[in-house]
Amino acid sequence: MMMNEETRRKLHELSLDEMVRALEIQSQQQSCQSLSFEERFQLLVDYTYQEKYTNKVKRLIKMARFRFPQATVDDIYYTERGLDRQTVLGIASCQFMKSHTNLIFHGFTGSGKSYLACAIGKESCKQGYRACYIRMPDLLQLHAEASVTPSGVAKLLKKYERHALLILDEWLIDDLTQHQEHFLFELIERRYTEGSTVFCTQYRSEDWHARLGGGIHADAIIDRIIHNSIKVYAGDVNMREKQFGH
Repeated sequence: MMMNEETRRKLHELSLDEMVRALEIQSQQQSCQSLSFEERFQLLVDYTYQEKYTNKVKRLIKMARFRFPQATVDDIYYTERGLDRQTVLGIASCQFMKSHTNLIFHGFTGSGKSYLACAIGKESCKQGYRACYIRMPDLLQLHAEASVTPSGVAKLLKKYERHALLILDEWLIDDLTQHQEHFLFELIERRYTEGSTVFCTQYRSEDWHARLGGGIHADAIIDRIIHNSIKVYAGDVNMREKQFGH
């Protein structure tokens, strides 16, 4: 049975383009003609749901701007690496996000911290969470640019406080000014009970206090991160060397 143009228009207006496609597919399949109304309707709903889910995940992944958009949990390398598979698979369920728990991926340069974070970030997108990836140098550059306008920093904080998962790559790679320390404190404070943050860093948590200036902001930032975090050592294999051979 062909769909009339008025029905097609109404479905488009309801943002059910996927259902229009499903109906067109059914009309071309001889096997569907013998199905009952309930069976055909179930197929329509299943197709529409899957298409909308797939498109939403693609949109969330694109908006997150992951450094490694191709990263997947299935492709994580474990052999002789010292990376605990069960810990990673447990994290990949994204249960930690329900309690706003943070993740800390630590290890030397090239150990695959960013890839791990992006893989977990993509899993969060699959579960409908809004994620965001940004390198610390880029975030601090945005802070410097925002600081020249009266409401710039407030807008920047609002932008990054609202994501369910925020990935801060290259955490504490550069020395910080007092203004930057205060900005980071405000960001961490606002996210404390609102979302989960992933920190990718070369530095052990014991070294963070000095890297954060050693003052009251350092105390406050560390207190809001460390006591509600899962720490994951990225392993002993240079993944960049393994992947690119140099």
